[in-house]
Amino acid sequence: MTVLPPLVEPAADLTRDEVARYSRHLIIPEMGVEGQKRLKNAKVLFIGAGGLGSPALLYLAAAGVGTIGIVEFDEVDASNLQRQVIHGVSDLGRPKGESARDSIAEINPLVQVNLHPVRLEPENAVELFEQYDLILDGTDNFATRYLVNDAAVLAHKPYVWGSIFRFEGQVSVFWEDAPDGPNGEKQGLNYRDLYPVAPPPGMVPSCAEGGVLGILCASIGSIMGTEAVKLITGIGDSLLGRLMVYDALEMSYRTIRIRKDPASPTITELIDYEEFCGVVSDEAERAAAGSTVTPAELAGMGTAGIDFELIDVREPVEWDIVHLDGAKLVPKGAFESGEGLAQVSADKKLVLYCKTGIRSAEVLATVKGAGYRDAVHLQGGINAYARTVDPSLPVY
Repeated sequence: MTVLPPLVEPAADLTRDEVARYSRHLIIPEMGVEGQKRLKNAKVLFIGAGGLGSPALLYLAAAGVGTIGIVEFDEVDASNLQRQVIHGVSDLGRPKGESARDSIAEINPLVQVNLHPVRLEPENAVELFEQYDLILDGTDNFATRYLVNDAAVLAHKPYVWGSIFRFEGQVSVFWEDAPDGPNGEKQGLNYRDLYPVAPPPGMVPSCAEGGVLGILCASIGSIMGTEAVKLITGIGDSLLGRLMVYDALEMSYRTIRIRKDPASPTITELIDYEEFCGVVSDEAERAAAGSTVTPAELAGMGTAGIDFELIDVREPVEWDIVHLDGAKLVPKGAFESGEGLAQVSADKKLVLYCKTGIRSAEVLATVKGAGYRDAVHLQGGINAYARTVDPSLPVY
């Protein structure tokens, strides 16, 4: 059992309106007036107002967390609405932070919302984290996850981490400076104890590349919010030292014990996390150098009489959404197994494309390594082509 003291000191009092609003909390013995005062006095920072941020922000606001900060620089897009329930149709094109703030105000106008419409960077992360009691990370890329972890360590702050992909989700709590346990045992852990290094580029797709069941966000985001309430008030058994894994298809929850990795490095400074994690592999970056075509260049190749074969390296479900005329579907996995090479022409120029250009760059490295010299890939993928050349194509 990981027992932690309350993270936040209680506020001086609750107003008459607050007593009425939070009455269902106040009559819970473990929470009571004292716990609600701690929530009122708490300052929580959420990274991202997306799928996981939506339920967590709404419920933390409803619970009476006094100050909520939101780090978000993106705008609401139609593809967000399948899971990001803090936004609505009327918010399309608006900054996500502003949309989330307005939704929070509808839930609980007593909450102070601080917007940070910036990209989290090594230059601003530690100073920003120092302004809050607790951090929640709902981002979907490894570079930001490692940045959040290292900045939280340097700012001496605990944080709740959540992750989703397709039908599965994970949640844990990390706090390098956590107080020792009741028997003097060390309880401090950070994300690097669970994942010492980022997976190779392209191995783990983001939600944008691999998809996510929208309603999964409600399960994982609410667990993140629950852990935040427990940490603030000092009730219950924290997920510090445990990884909770949820499988929506099996409808199963299981927890895995996490222990301090003796080889985990001491974090003394922030680094270049894009370089540390890599957006694409070094091989793909080298292969794409000088072998990339823009959407406009691809559109002109047909009229210029260039003999080429257009290869779509996405998955069949993505092909069903949208594909380019004349393309042939050969998924990236087929190239990784070696079967894909037998499905493409050896005597034609190859033009590879995917959704955004990341997977096609990886496949480009594979085909060049197999001896295909006349091969290129589409910069920005089919989404860029749809936006700049053919607006009739859907963007997903």
